[in-house]
Amino acid sequence: ASRQKSAPKLGFVQGGIRTDARRILPPFPLETTAKTGIKHIDGTISMARGMTPASAGGNFFITVGPAPAMDARPGYPGYAAFGHVVAGMDVIKRILAKPTGGGMDAFKDQMILKRVALVSARRLDGVAKPTGLPRAWLIKTGPDRKK
Repeated sequence: ASRQKSAPKLGFVQGGIRTDARRILPPFPLETTAKTGIKHIDGTISMARGMTPASAGGNFFITVGPAPAMDARPGYPGYAAFGHVVAGMDVIKRILAKPTGGGMDAFKDQMILKRVALVSARRLDGVAKPTGLPRAWLIKTGPDRKK
């Protein structure tokens, strides 16, 4: 979990395969937010990566609150947002609120102290089920938006 110091209820929760060499996927090309149009708003699911853009290998994060600094912009590739939480953000917010410590560098004091177990997960069937609501993650904002 990584909380914003100025707003501790905002940040992101990261998960995935950690550093298990048996499960790490080969790095794959980064599909930036500039390519997909998916922005880092509350509940965005995005690939975690190392220092180089095409270094994602099996870890992901879920944003709690908007995180426009993770979006691509000129001179910065950003992160590969690929989905959005459709239910259960209350659980993600409870995870973000857990006591933290440990870690190093940018993640100093940001590691959840007690392991959070994944009890169940379901993969959606992939069939679009439009709600008729605006798709906020596709809304372009700021000076770089196209008219």
